[in-house]
Amino acid sequence: MRFIFHYPETTGYEGDILDAGPLREVAIAVERAGFDALSLSEHPIPGARWLASGGHQTLDPLVALGYIAGATERLRLLTYLAVAPYRNPFLLAKAAATLDKLSGGRAILGLGTGYQKSEFHALGIDFEERNALFDEALETLPLHWSGEPFSYAGRHFNARDVIARPRPVQDPIPIWIGGNSKLTRRRVAAHAQGWMPMSGGSQLSSTARTPELGPIGQLAGDIAELRASAQQQGRTDPIDVVYSYNAEGLGTSADEPDRNREAFAELDKAGITWIVVSARTRERSETMDFIESFGASYLR
Repeated sequence: MRFIFHYPETTGYEGDILDAGPLREVAIAVERAGFDALSLSEHPIPGARWLASGGHQTLDPLVALGYIAGATERLRLLTYLAVAPYRNPFLLAKAAATLDKLSGGRAILGLGTGYQKSEFHALGIDFEERNALFDEALETLPLHWSGEPFSYAGRHFNARDVIARPRPVQDPIPIWIGGNSKLTRRRVAAHAQGWMPMSGGSQLSSTARTPELGPIGQLAGDIAELRASAQQQGRTDPIDVVYSYNAEGLGTSADEPDRNREAFAELDKAGITWIVVSARTRERSETMDFIESFGASYLR
């Protein structure tokens, strides 16, 4: 079981995303505390109503993770998640390859199809094409990273005898796909190295246009089915599963380590390999206290 710290998300218009702490300082503290990865999310141009009603501010995750790479030595760098249809897949591939190259092979590309219609409209992307564009990205990212000549005709581009160098350090950069649908699991089994189910409850699932995640027993069955499907398709590489964990008092003086360790053990038994936690803080000192407390309780 490995742990990811998701940089705290500032909701609404009040305050600034970095109120939770300077990104470099937080990343160094996260690495020192024993976390295995740090993650950032993406909303390049969200709807004003969404942000005002509880949505969150974001940095550009690939740019910011590149900054974190220069401040750390071993942390994995996860987009949790980047919206694949927002970009030409070759621009996405180049950004991820650059991050992987400069970090010495620490990038993990967490991807989703996206759900905010207003954001798609603002970026000039047809919302109804998002699944087709996502599948194009899954097919073309490995071609780009191979460092070999290839051709590919997409819906809105035609790549003829092209090549991308330098290659990323990892072969391939791990792709983790977010969402709870059967389609998501089929995509993971066929193309990806990880699954990121969404565990935020019915309201979040409705907003993100994905089915609500079931109880742990059902999740364990879904994980087993996913991995069996991957094996049936001739895949032998392991598939990671990421779970976003929340508990009252986590990382504070009200924490209950024994109860949380039992929960972690249950998730491990279900097939979860990575757990994401976040501090929900809006001040530097609170964020640092959370990181230190969680590290002392669960990572050392």
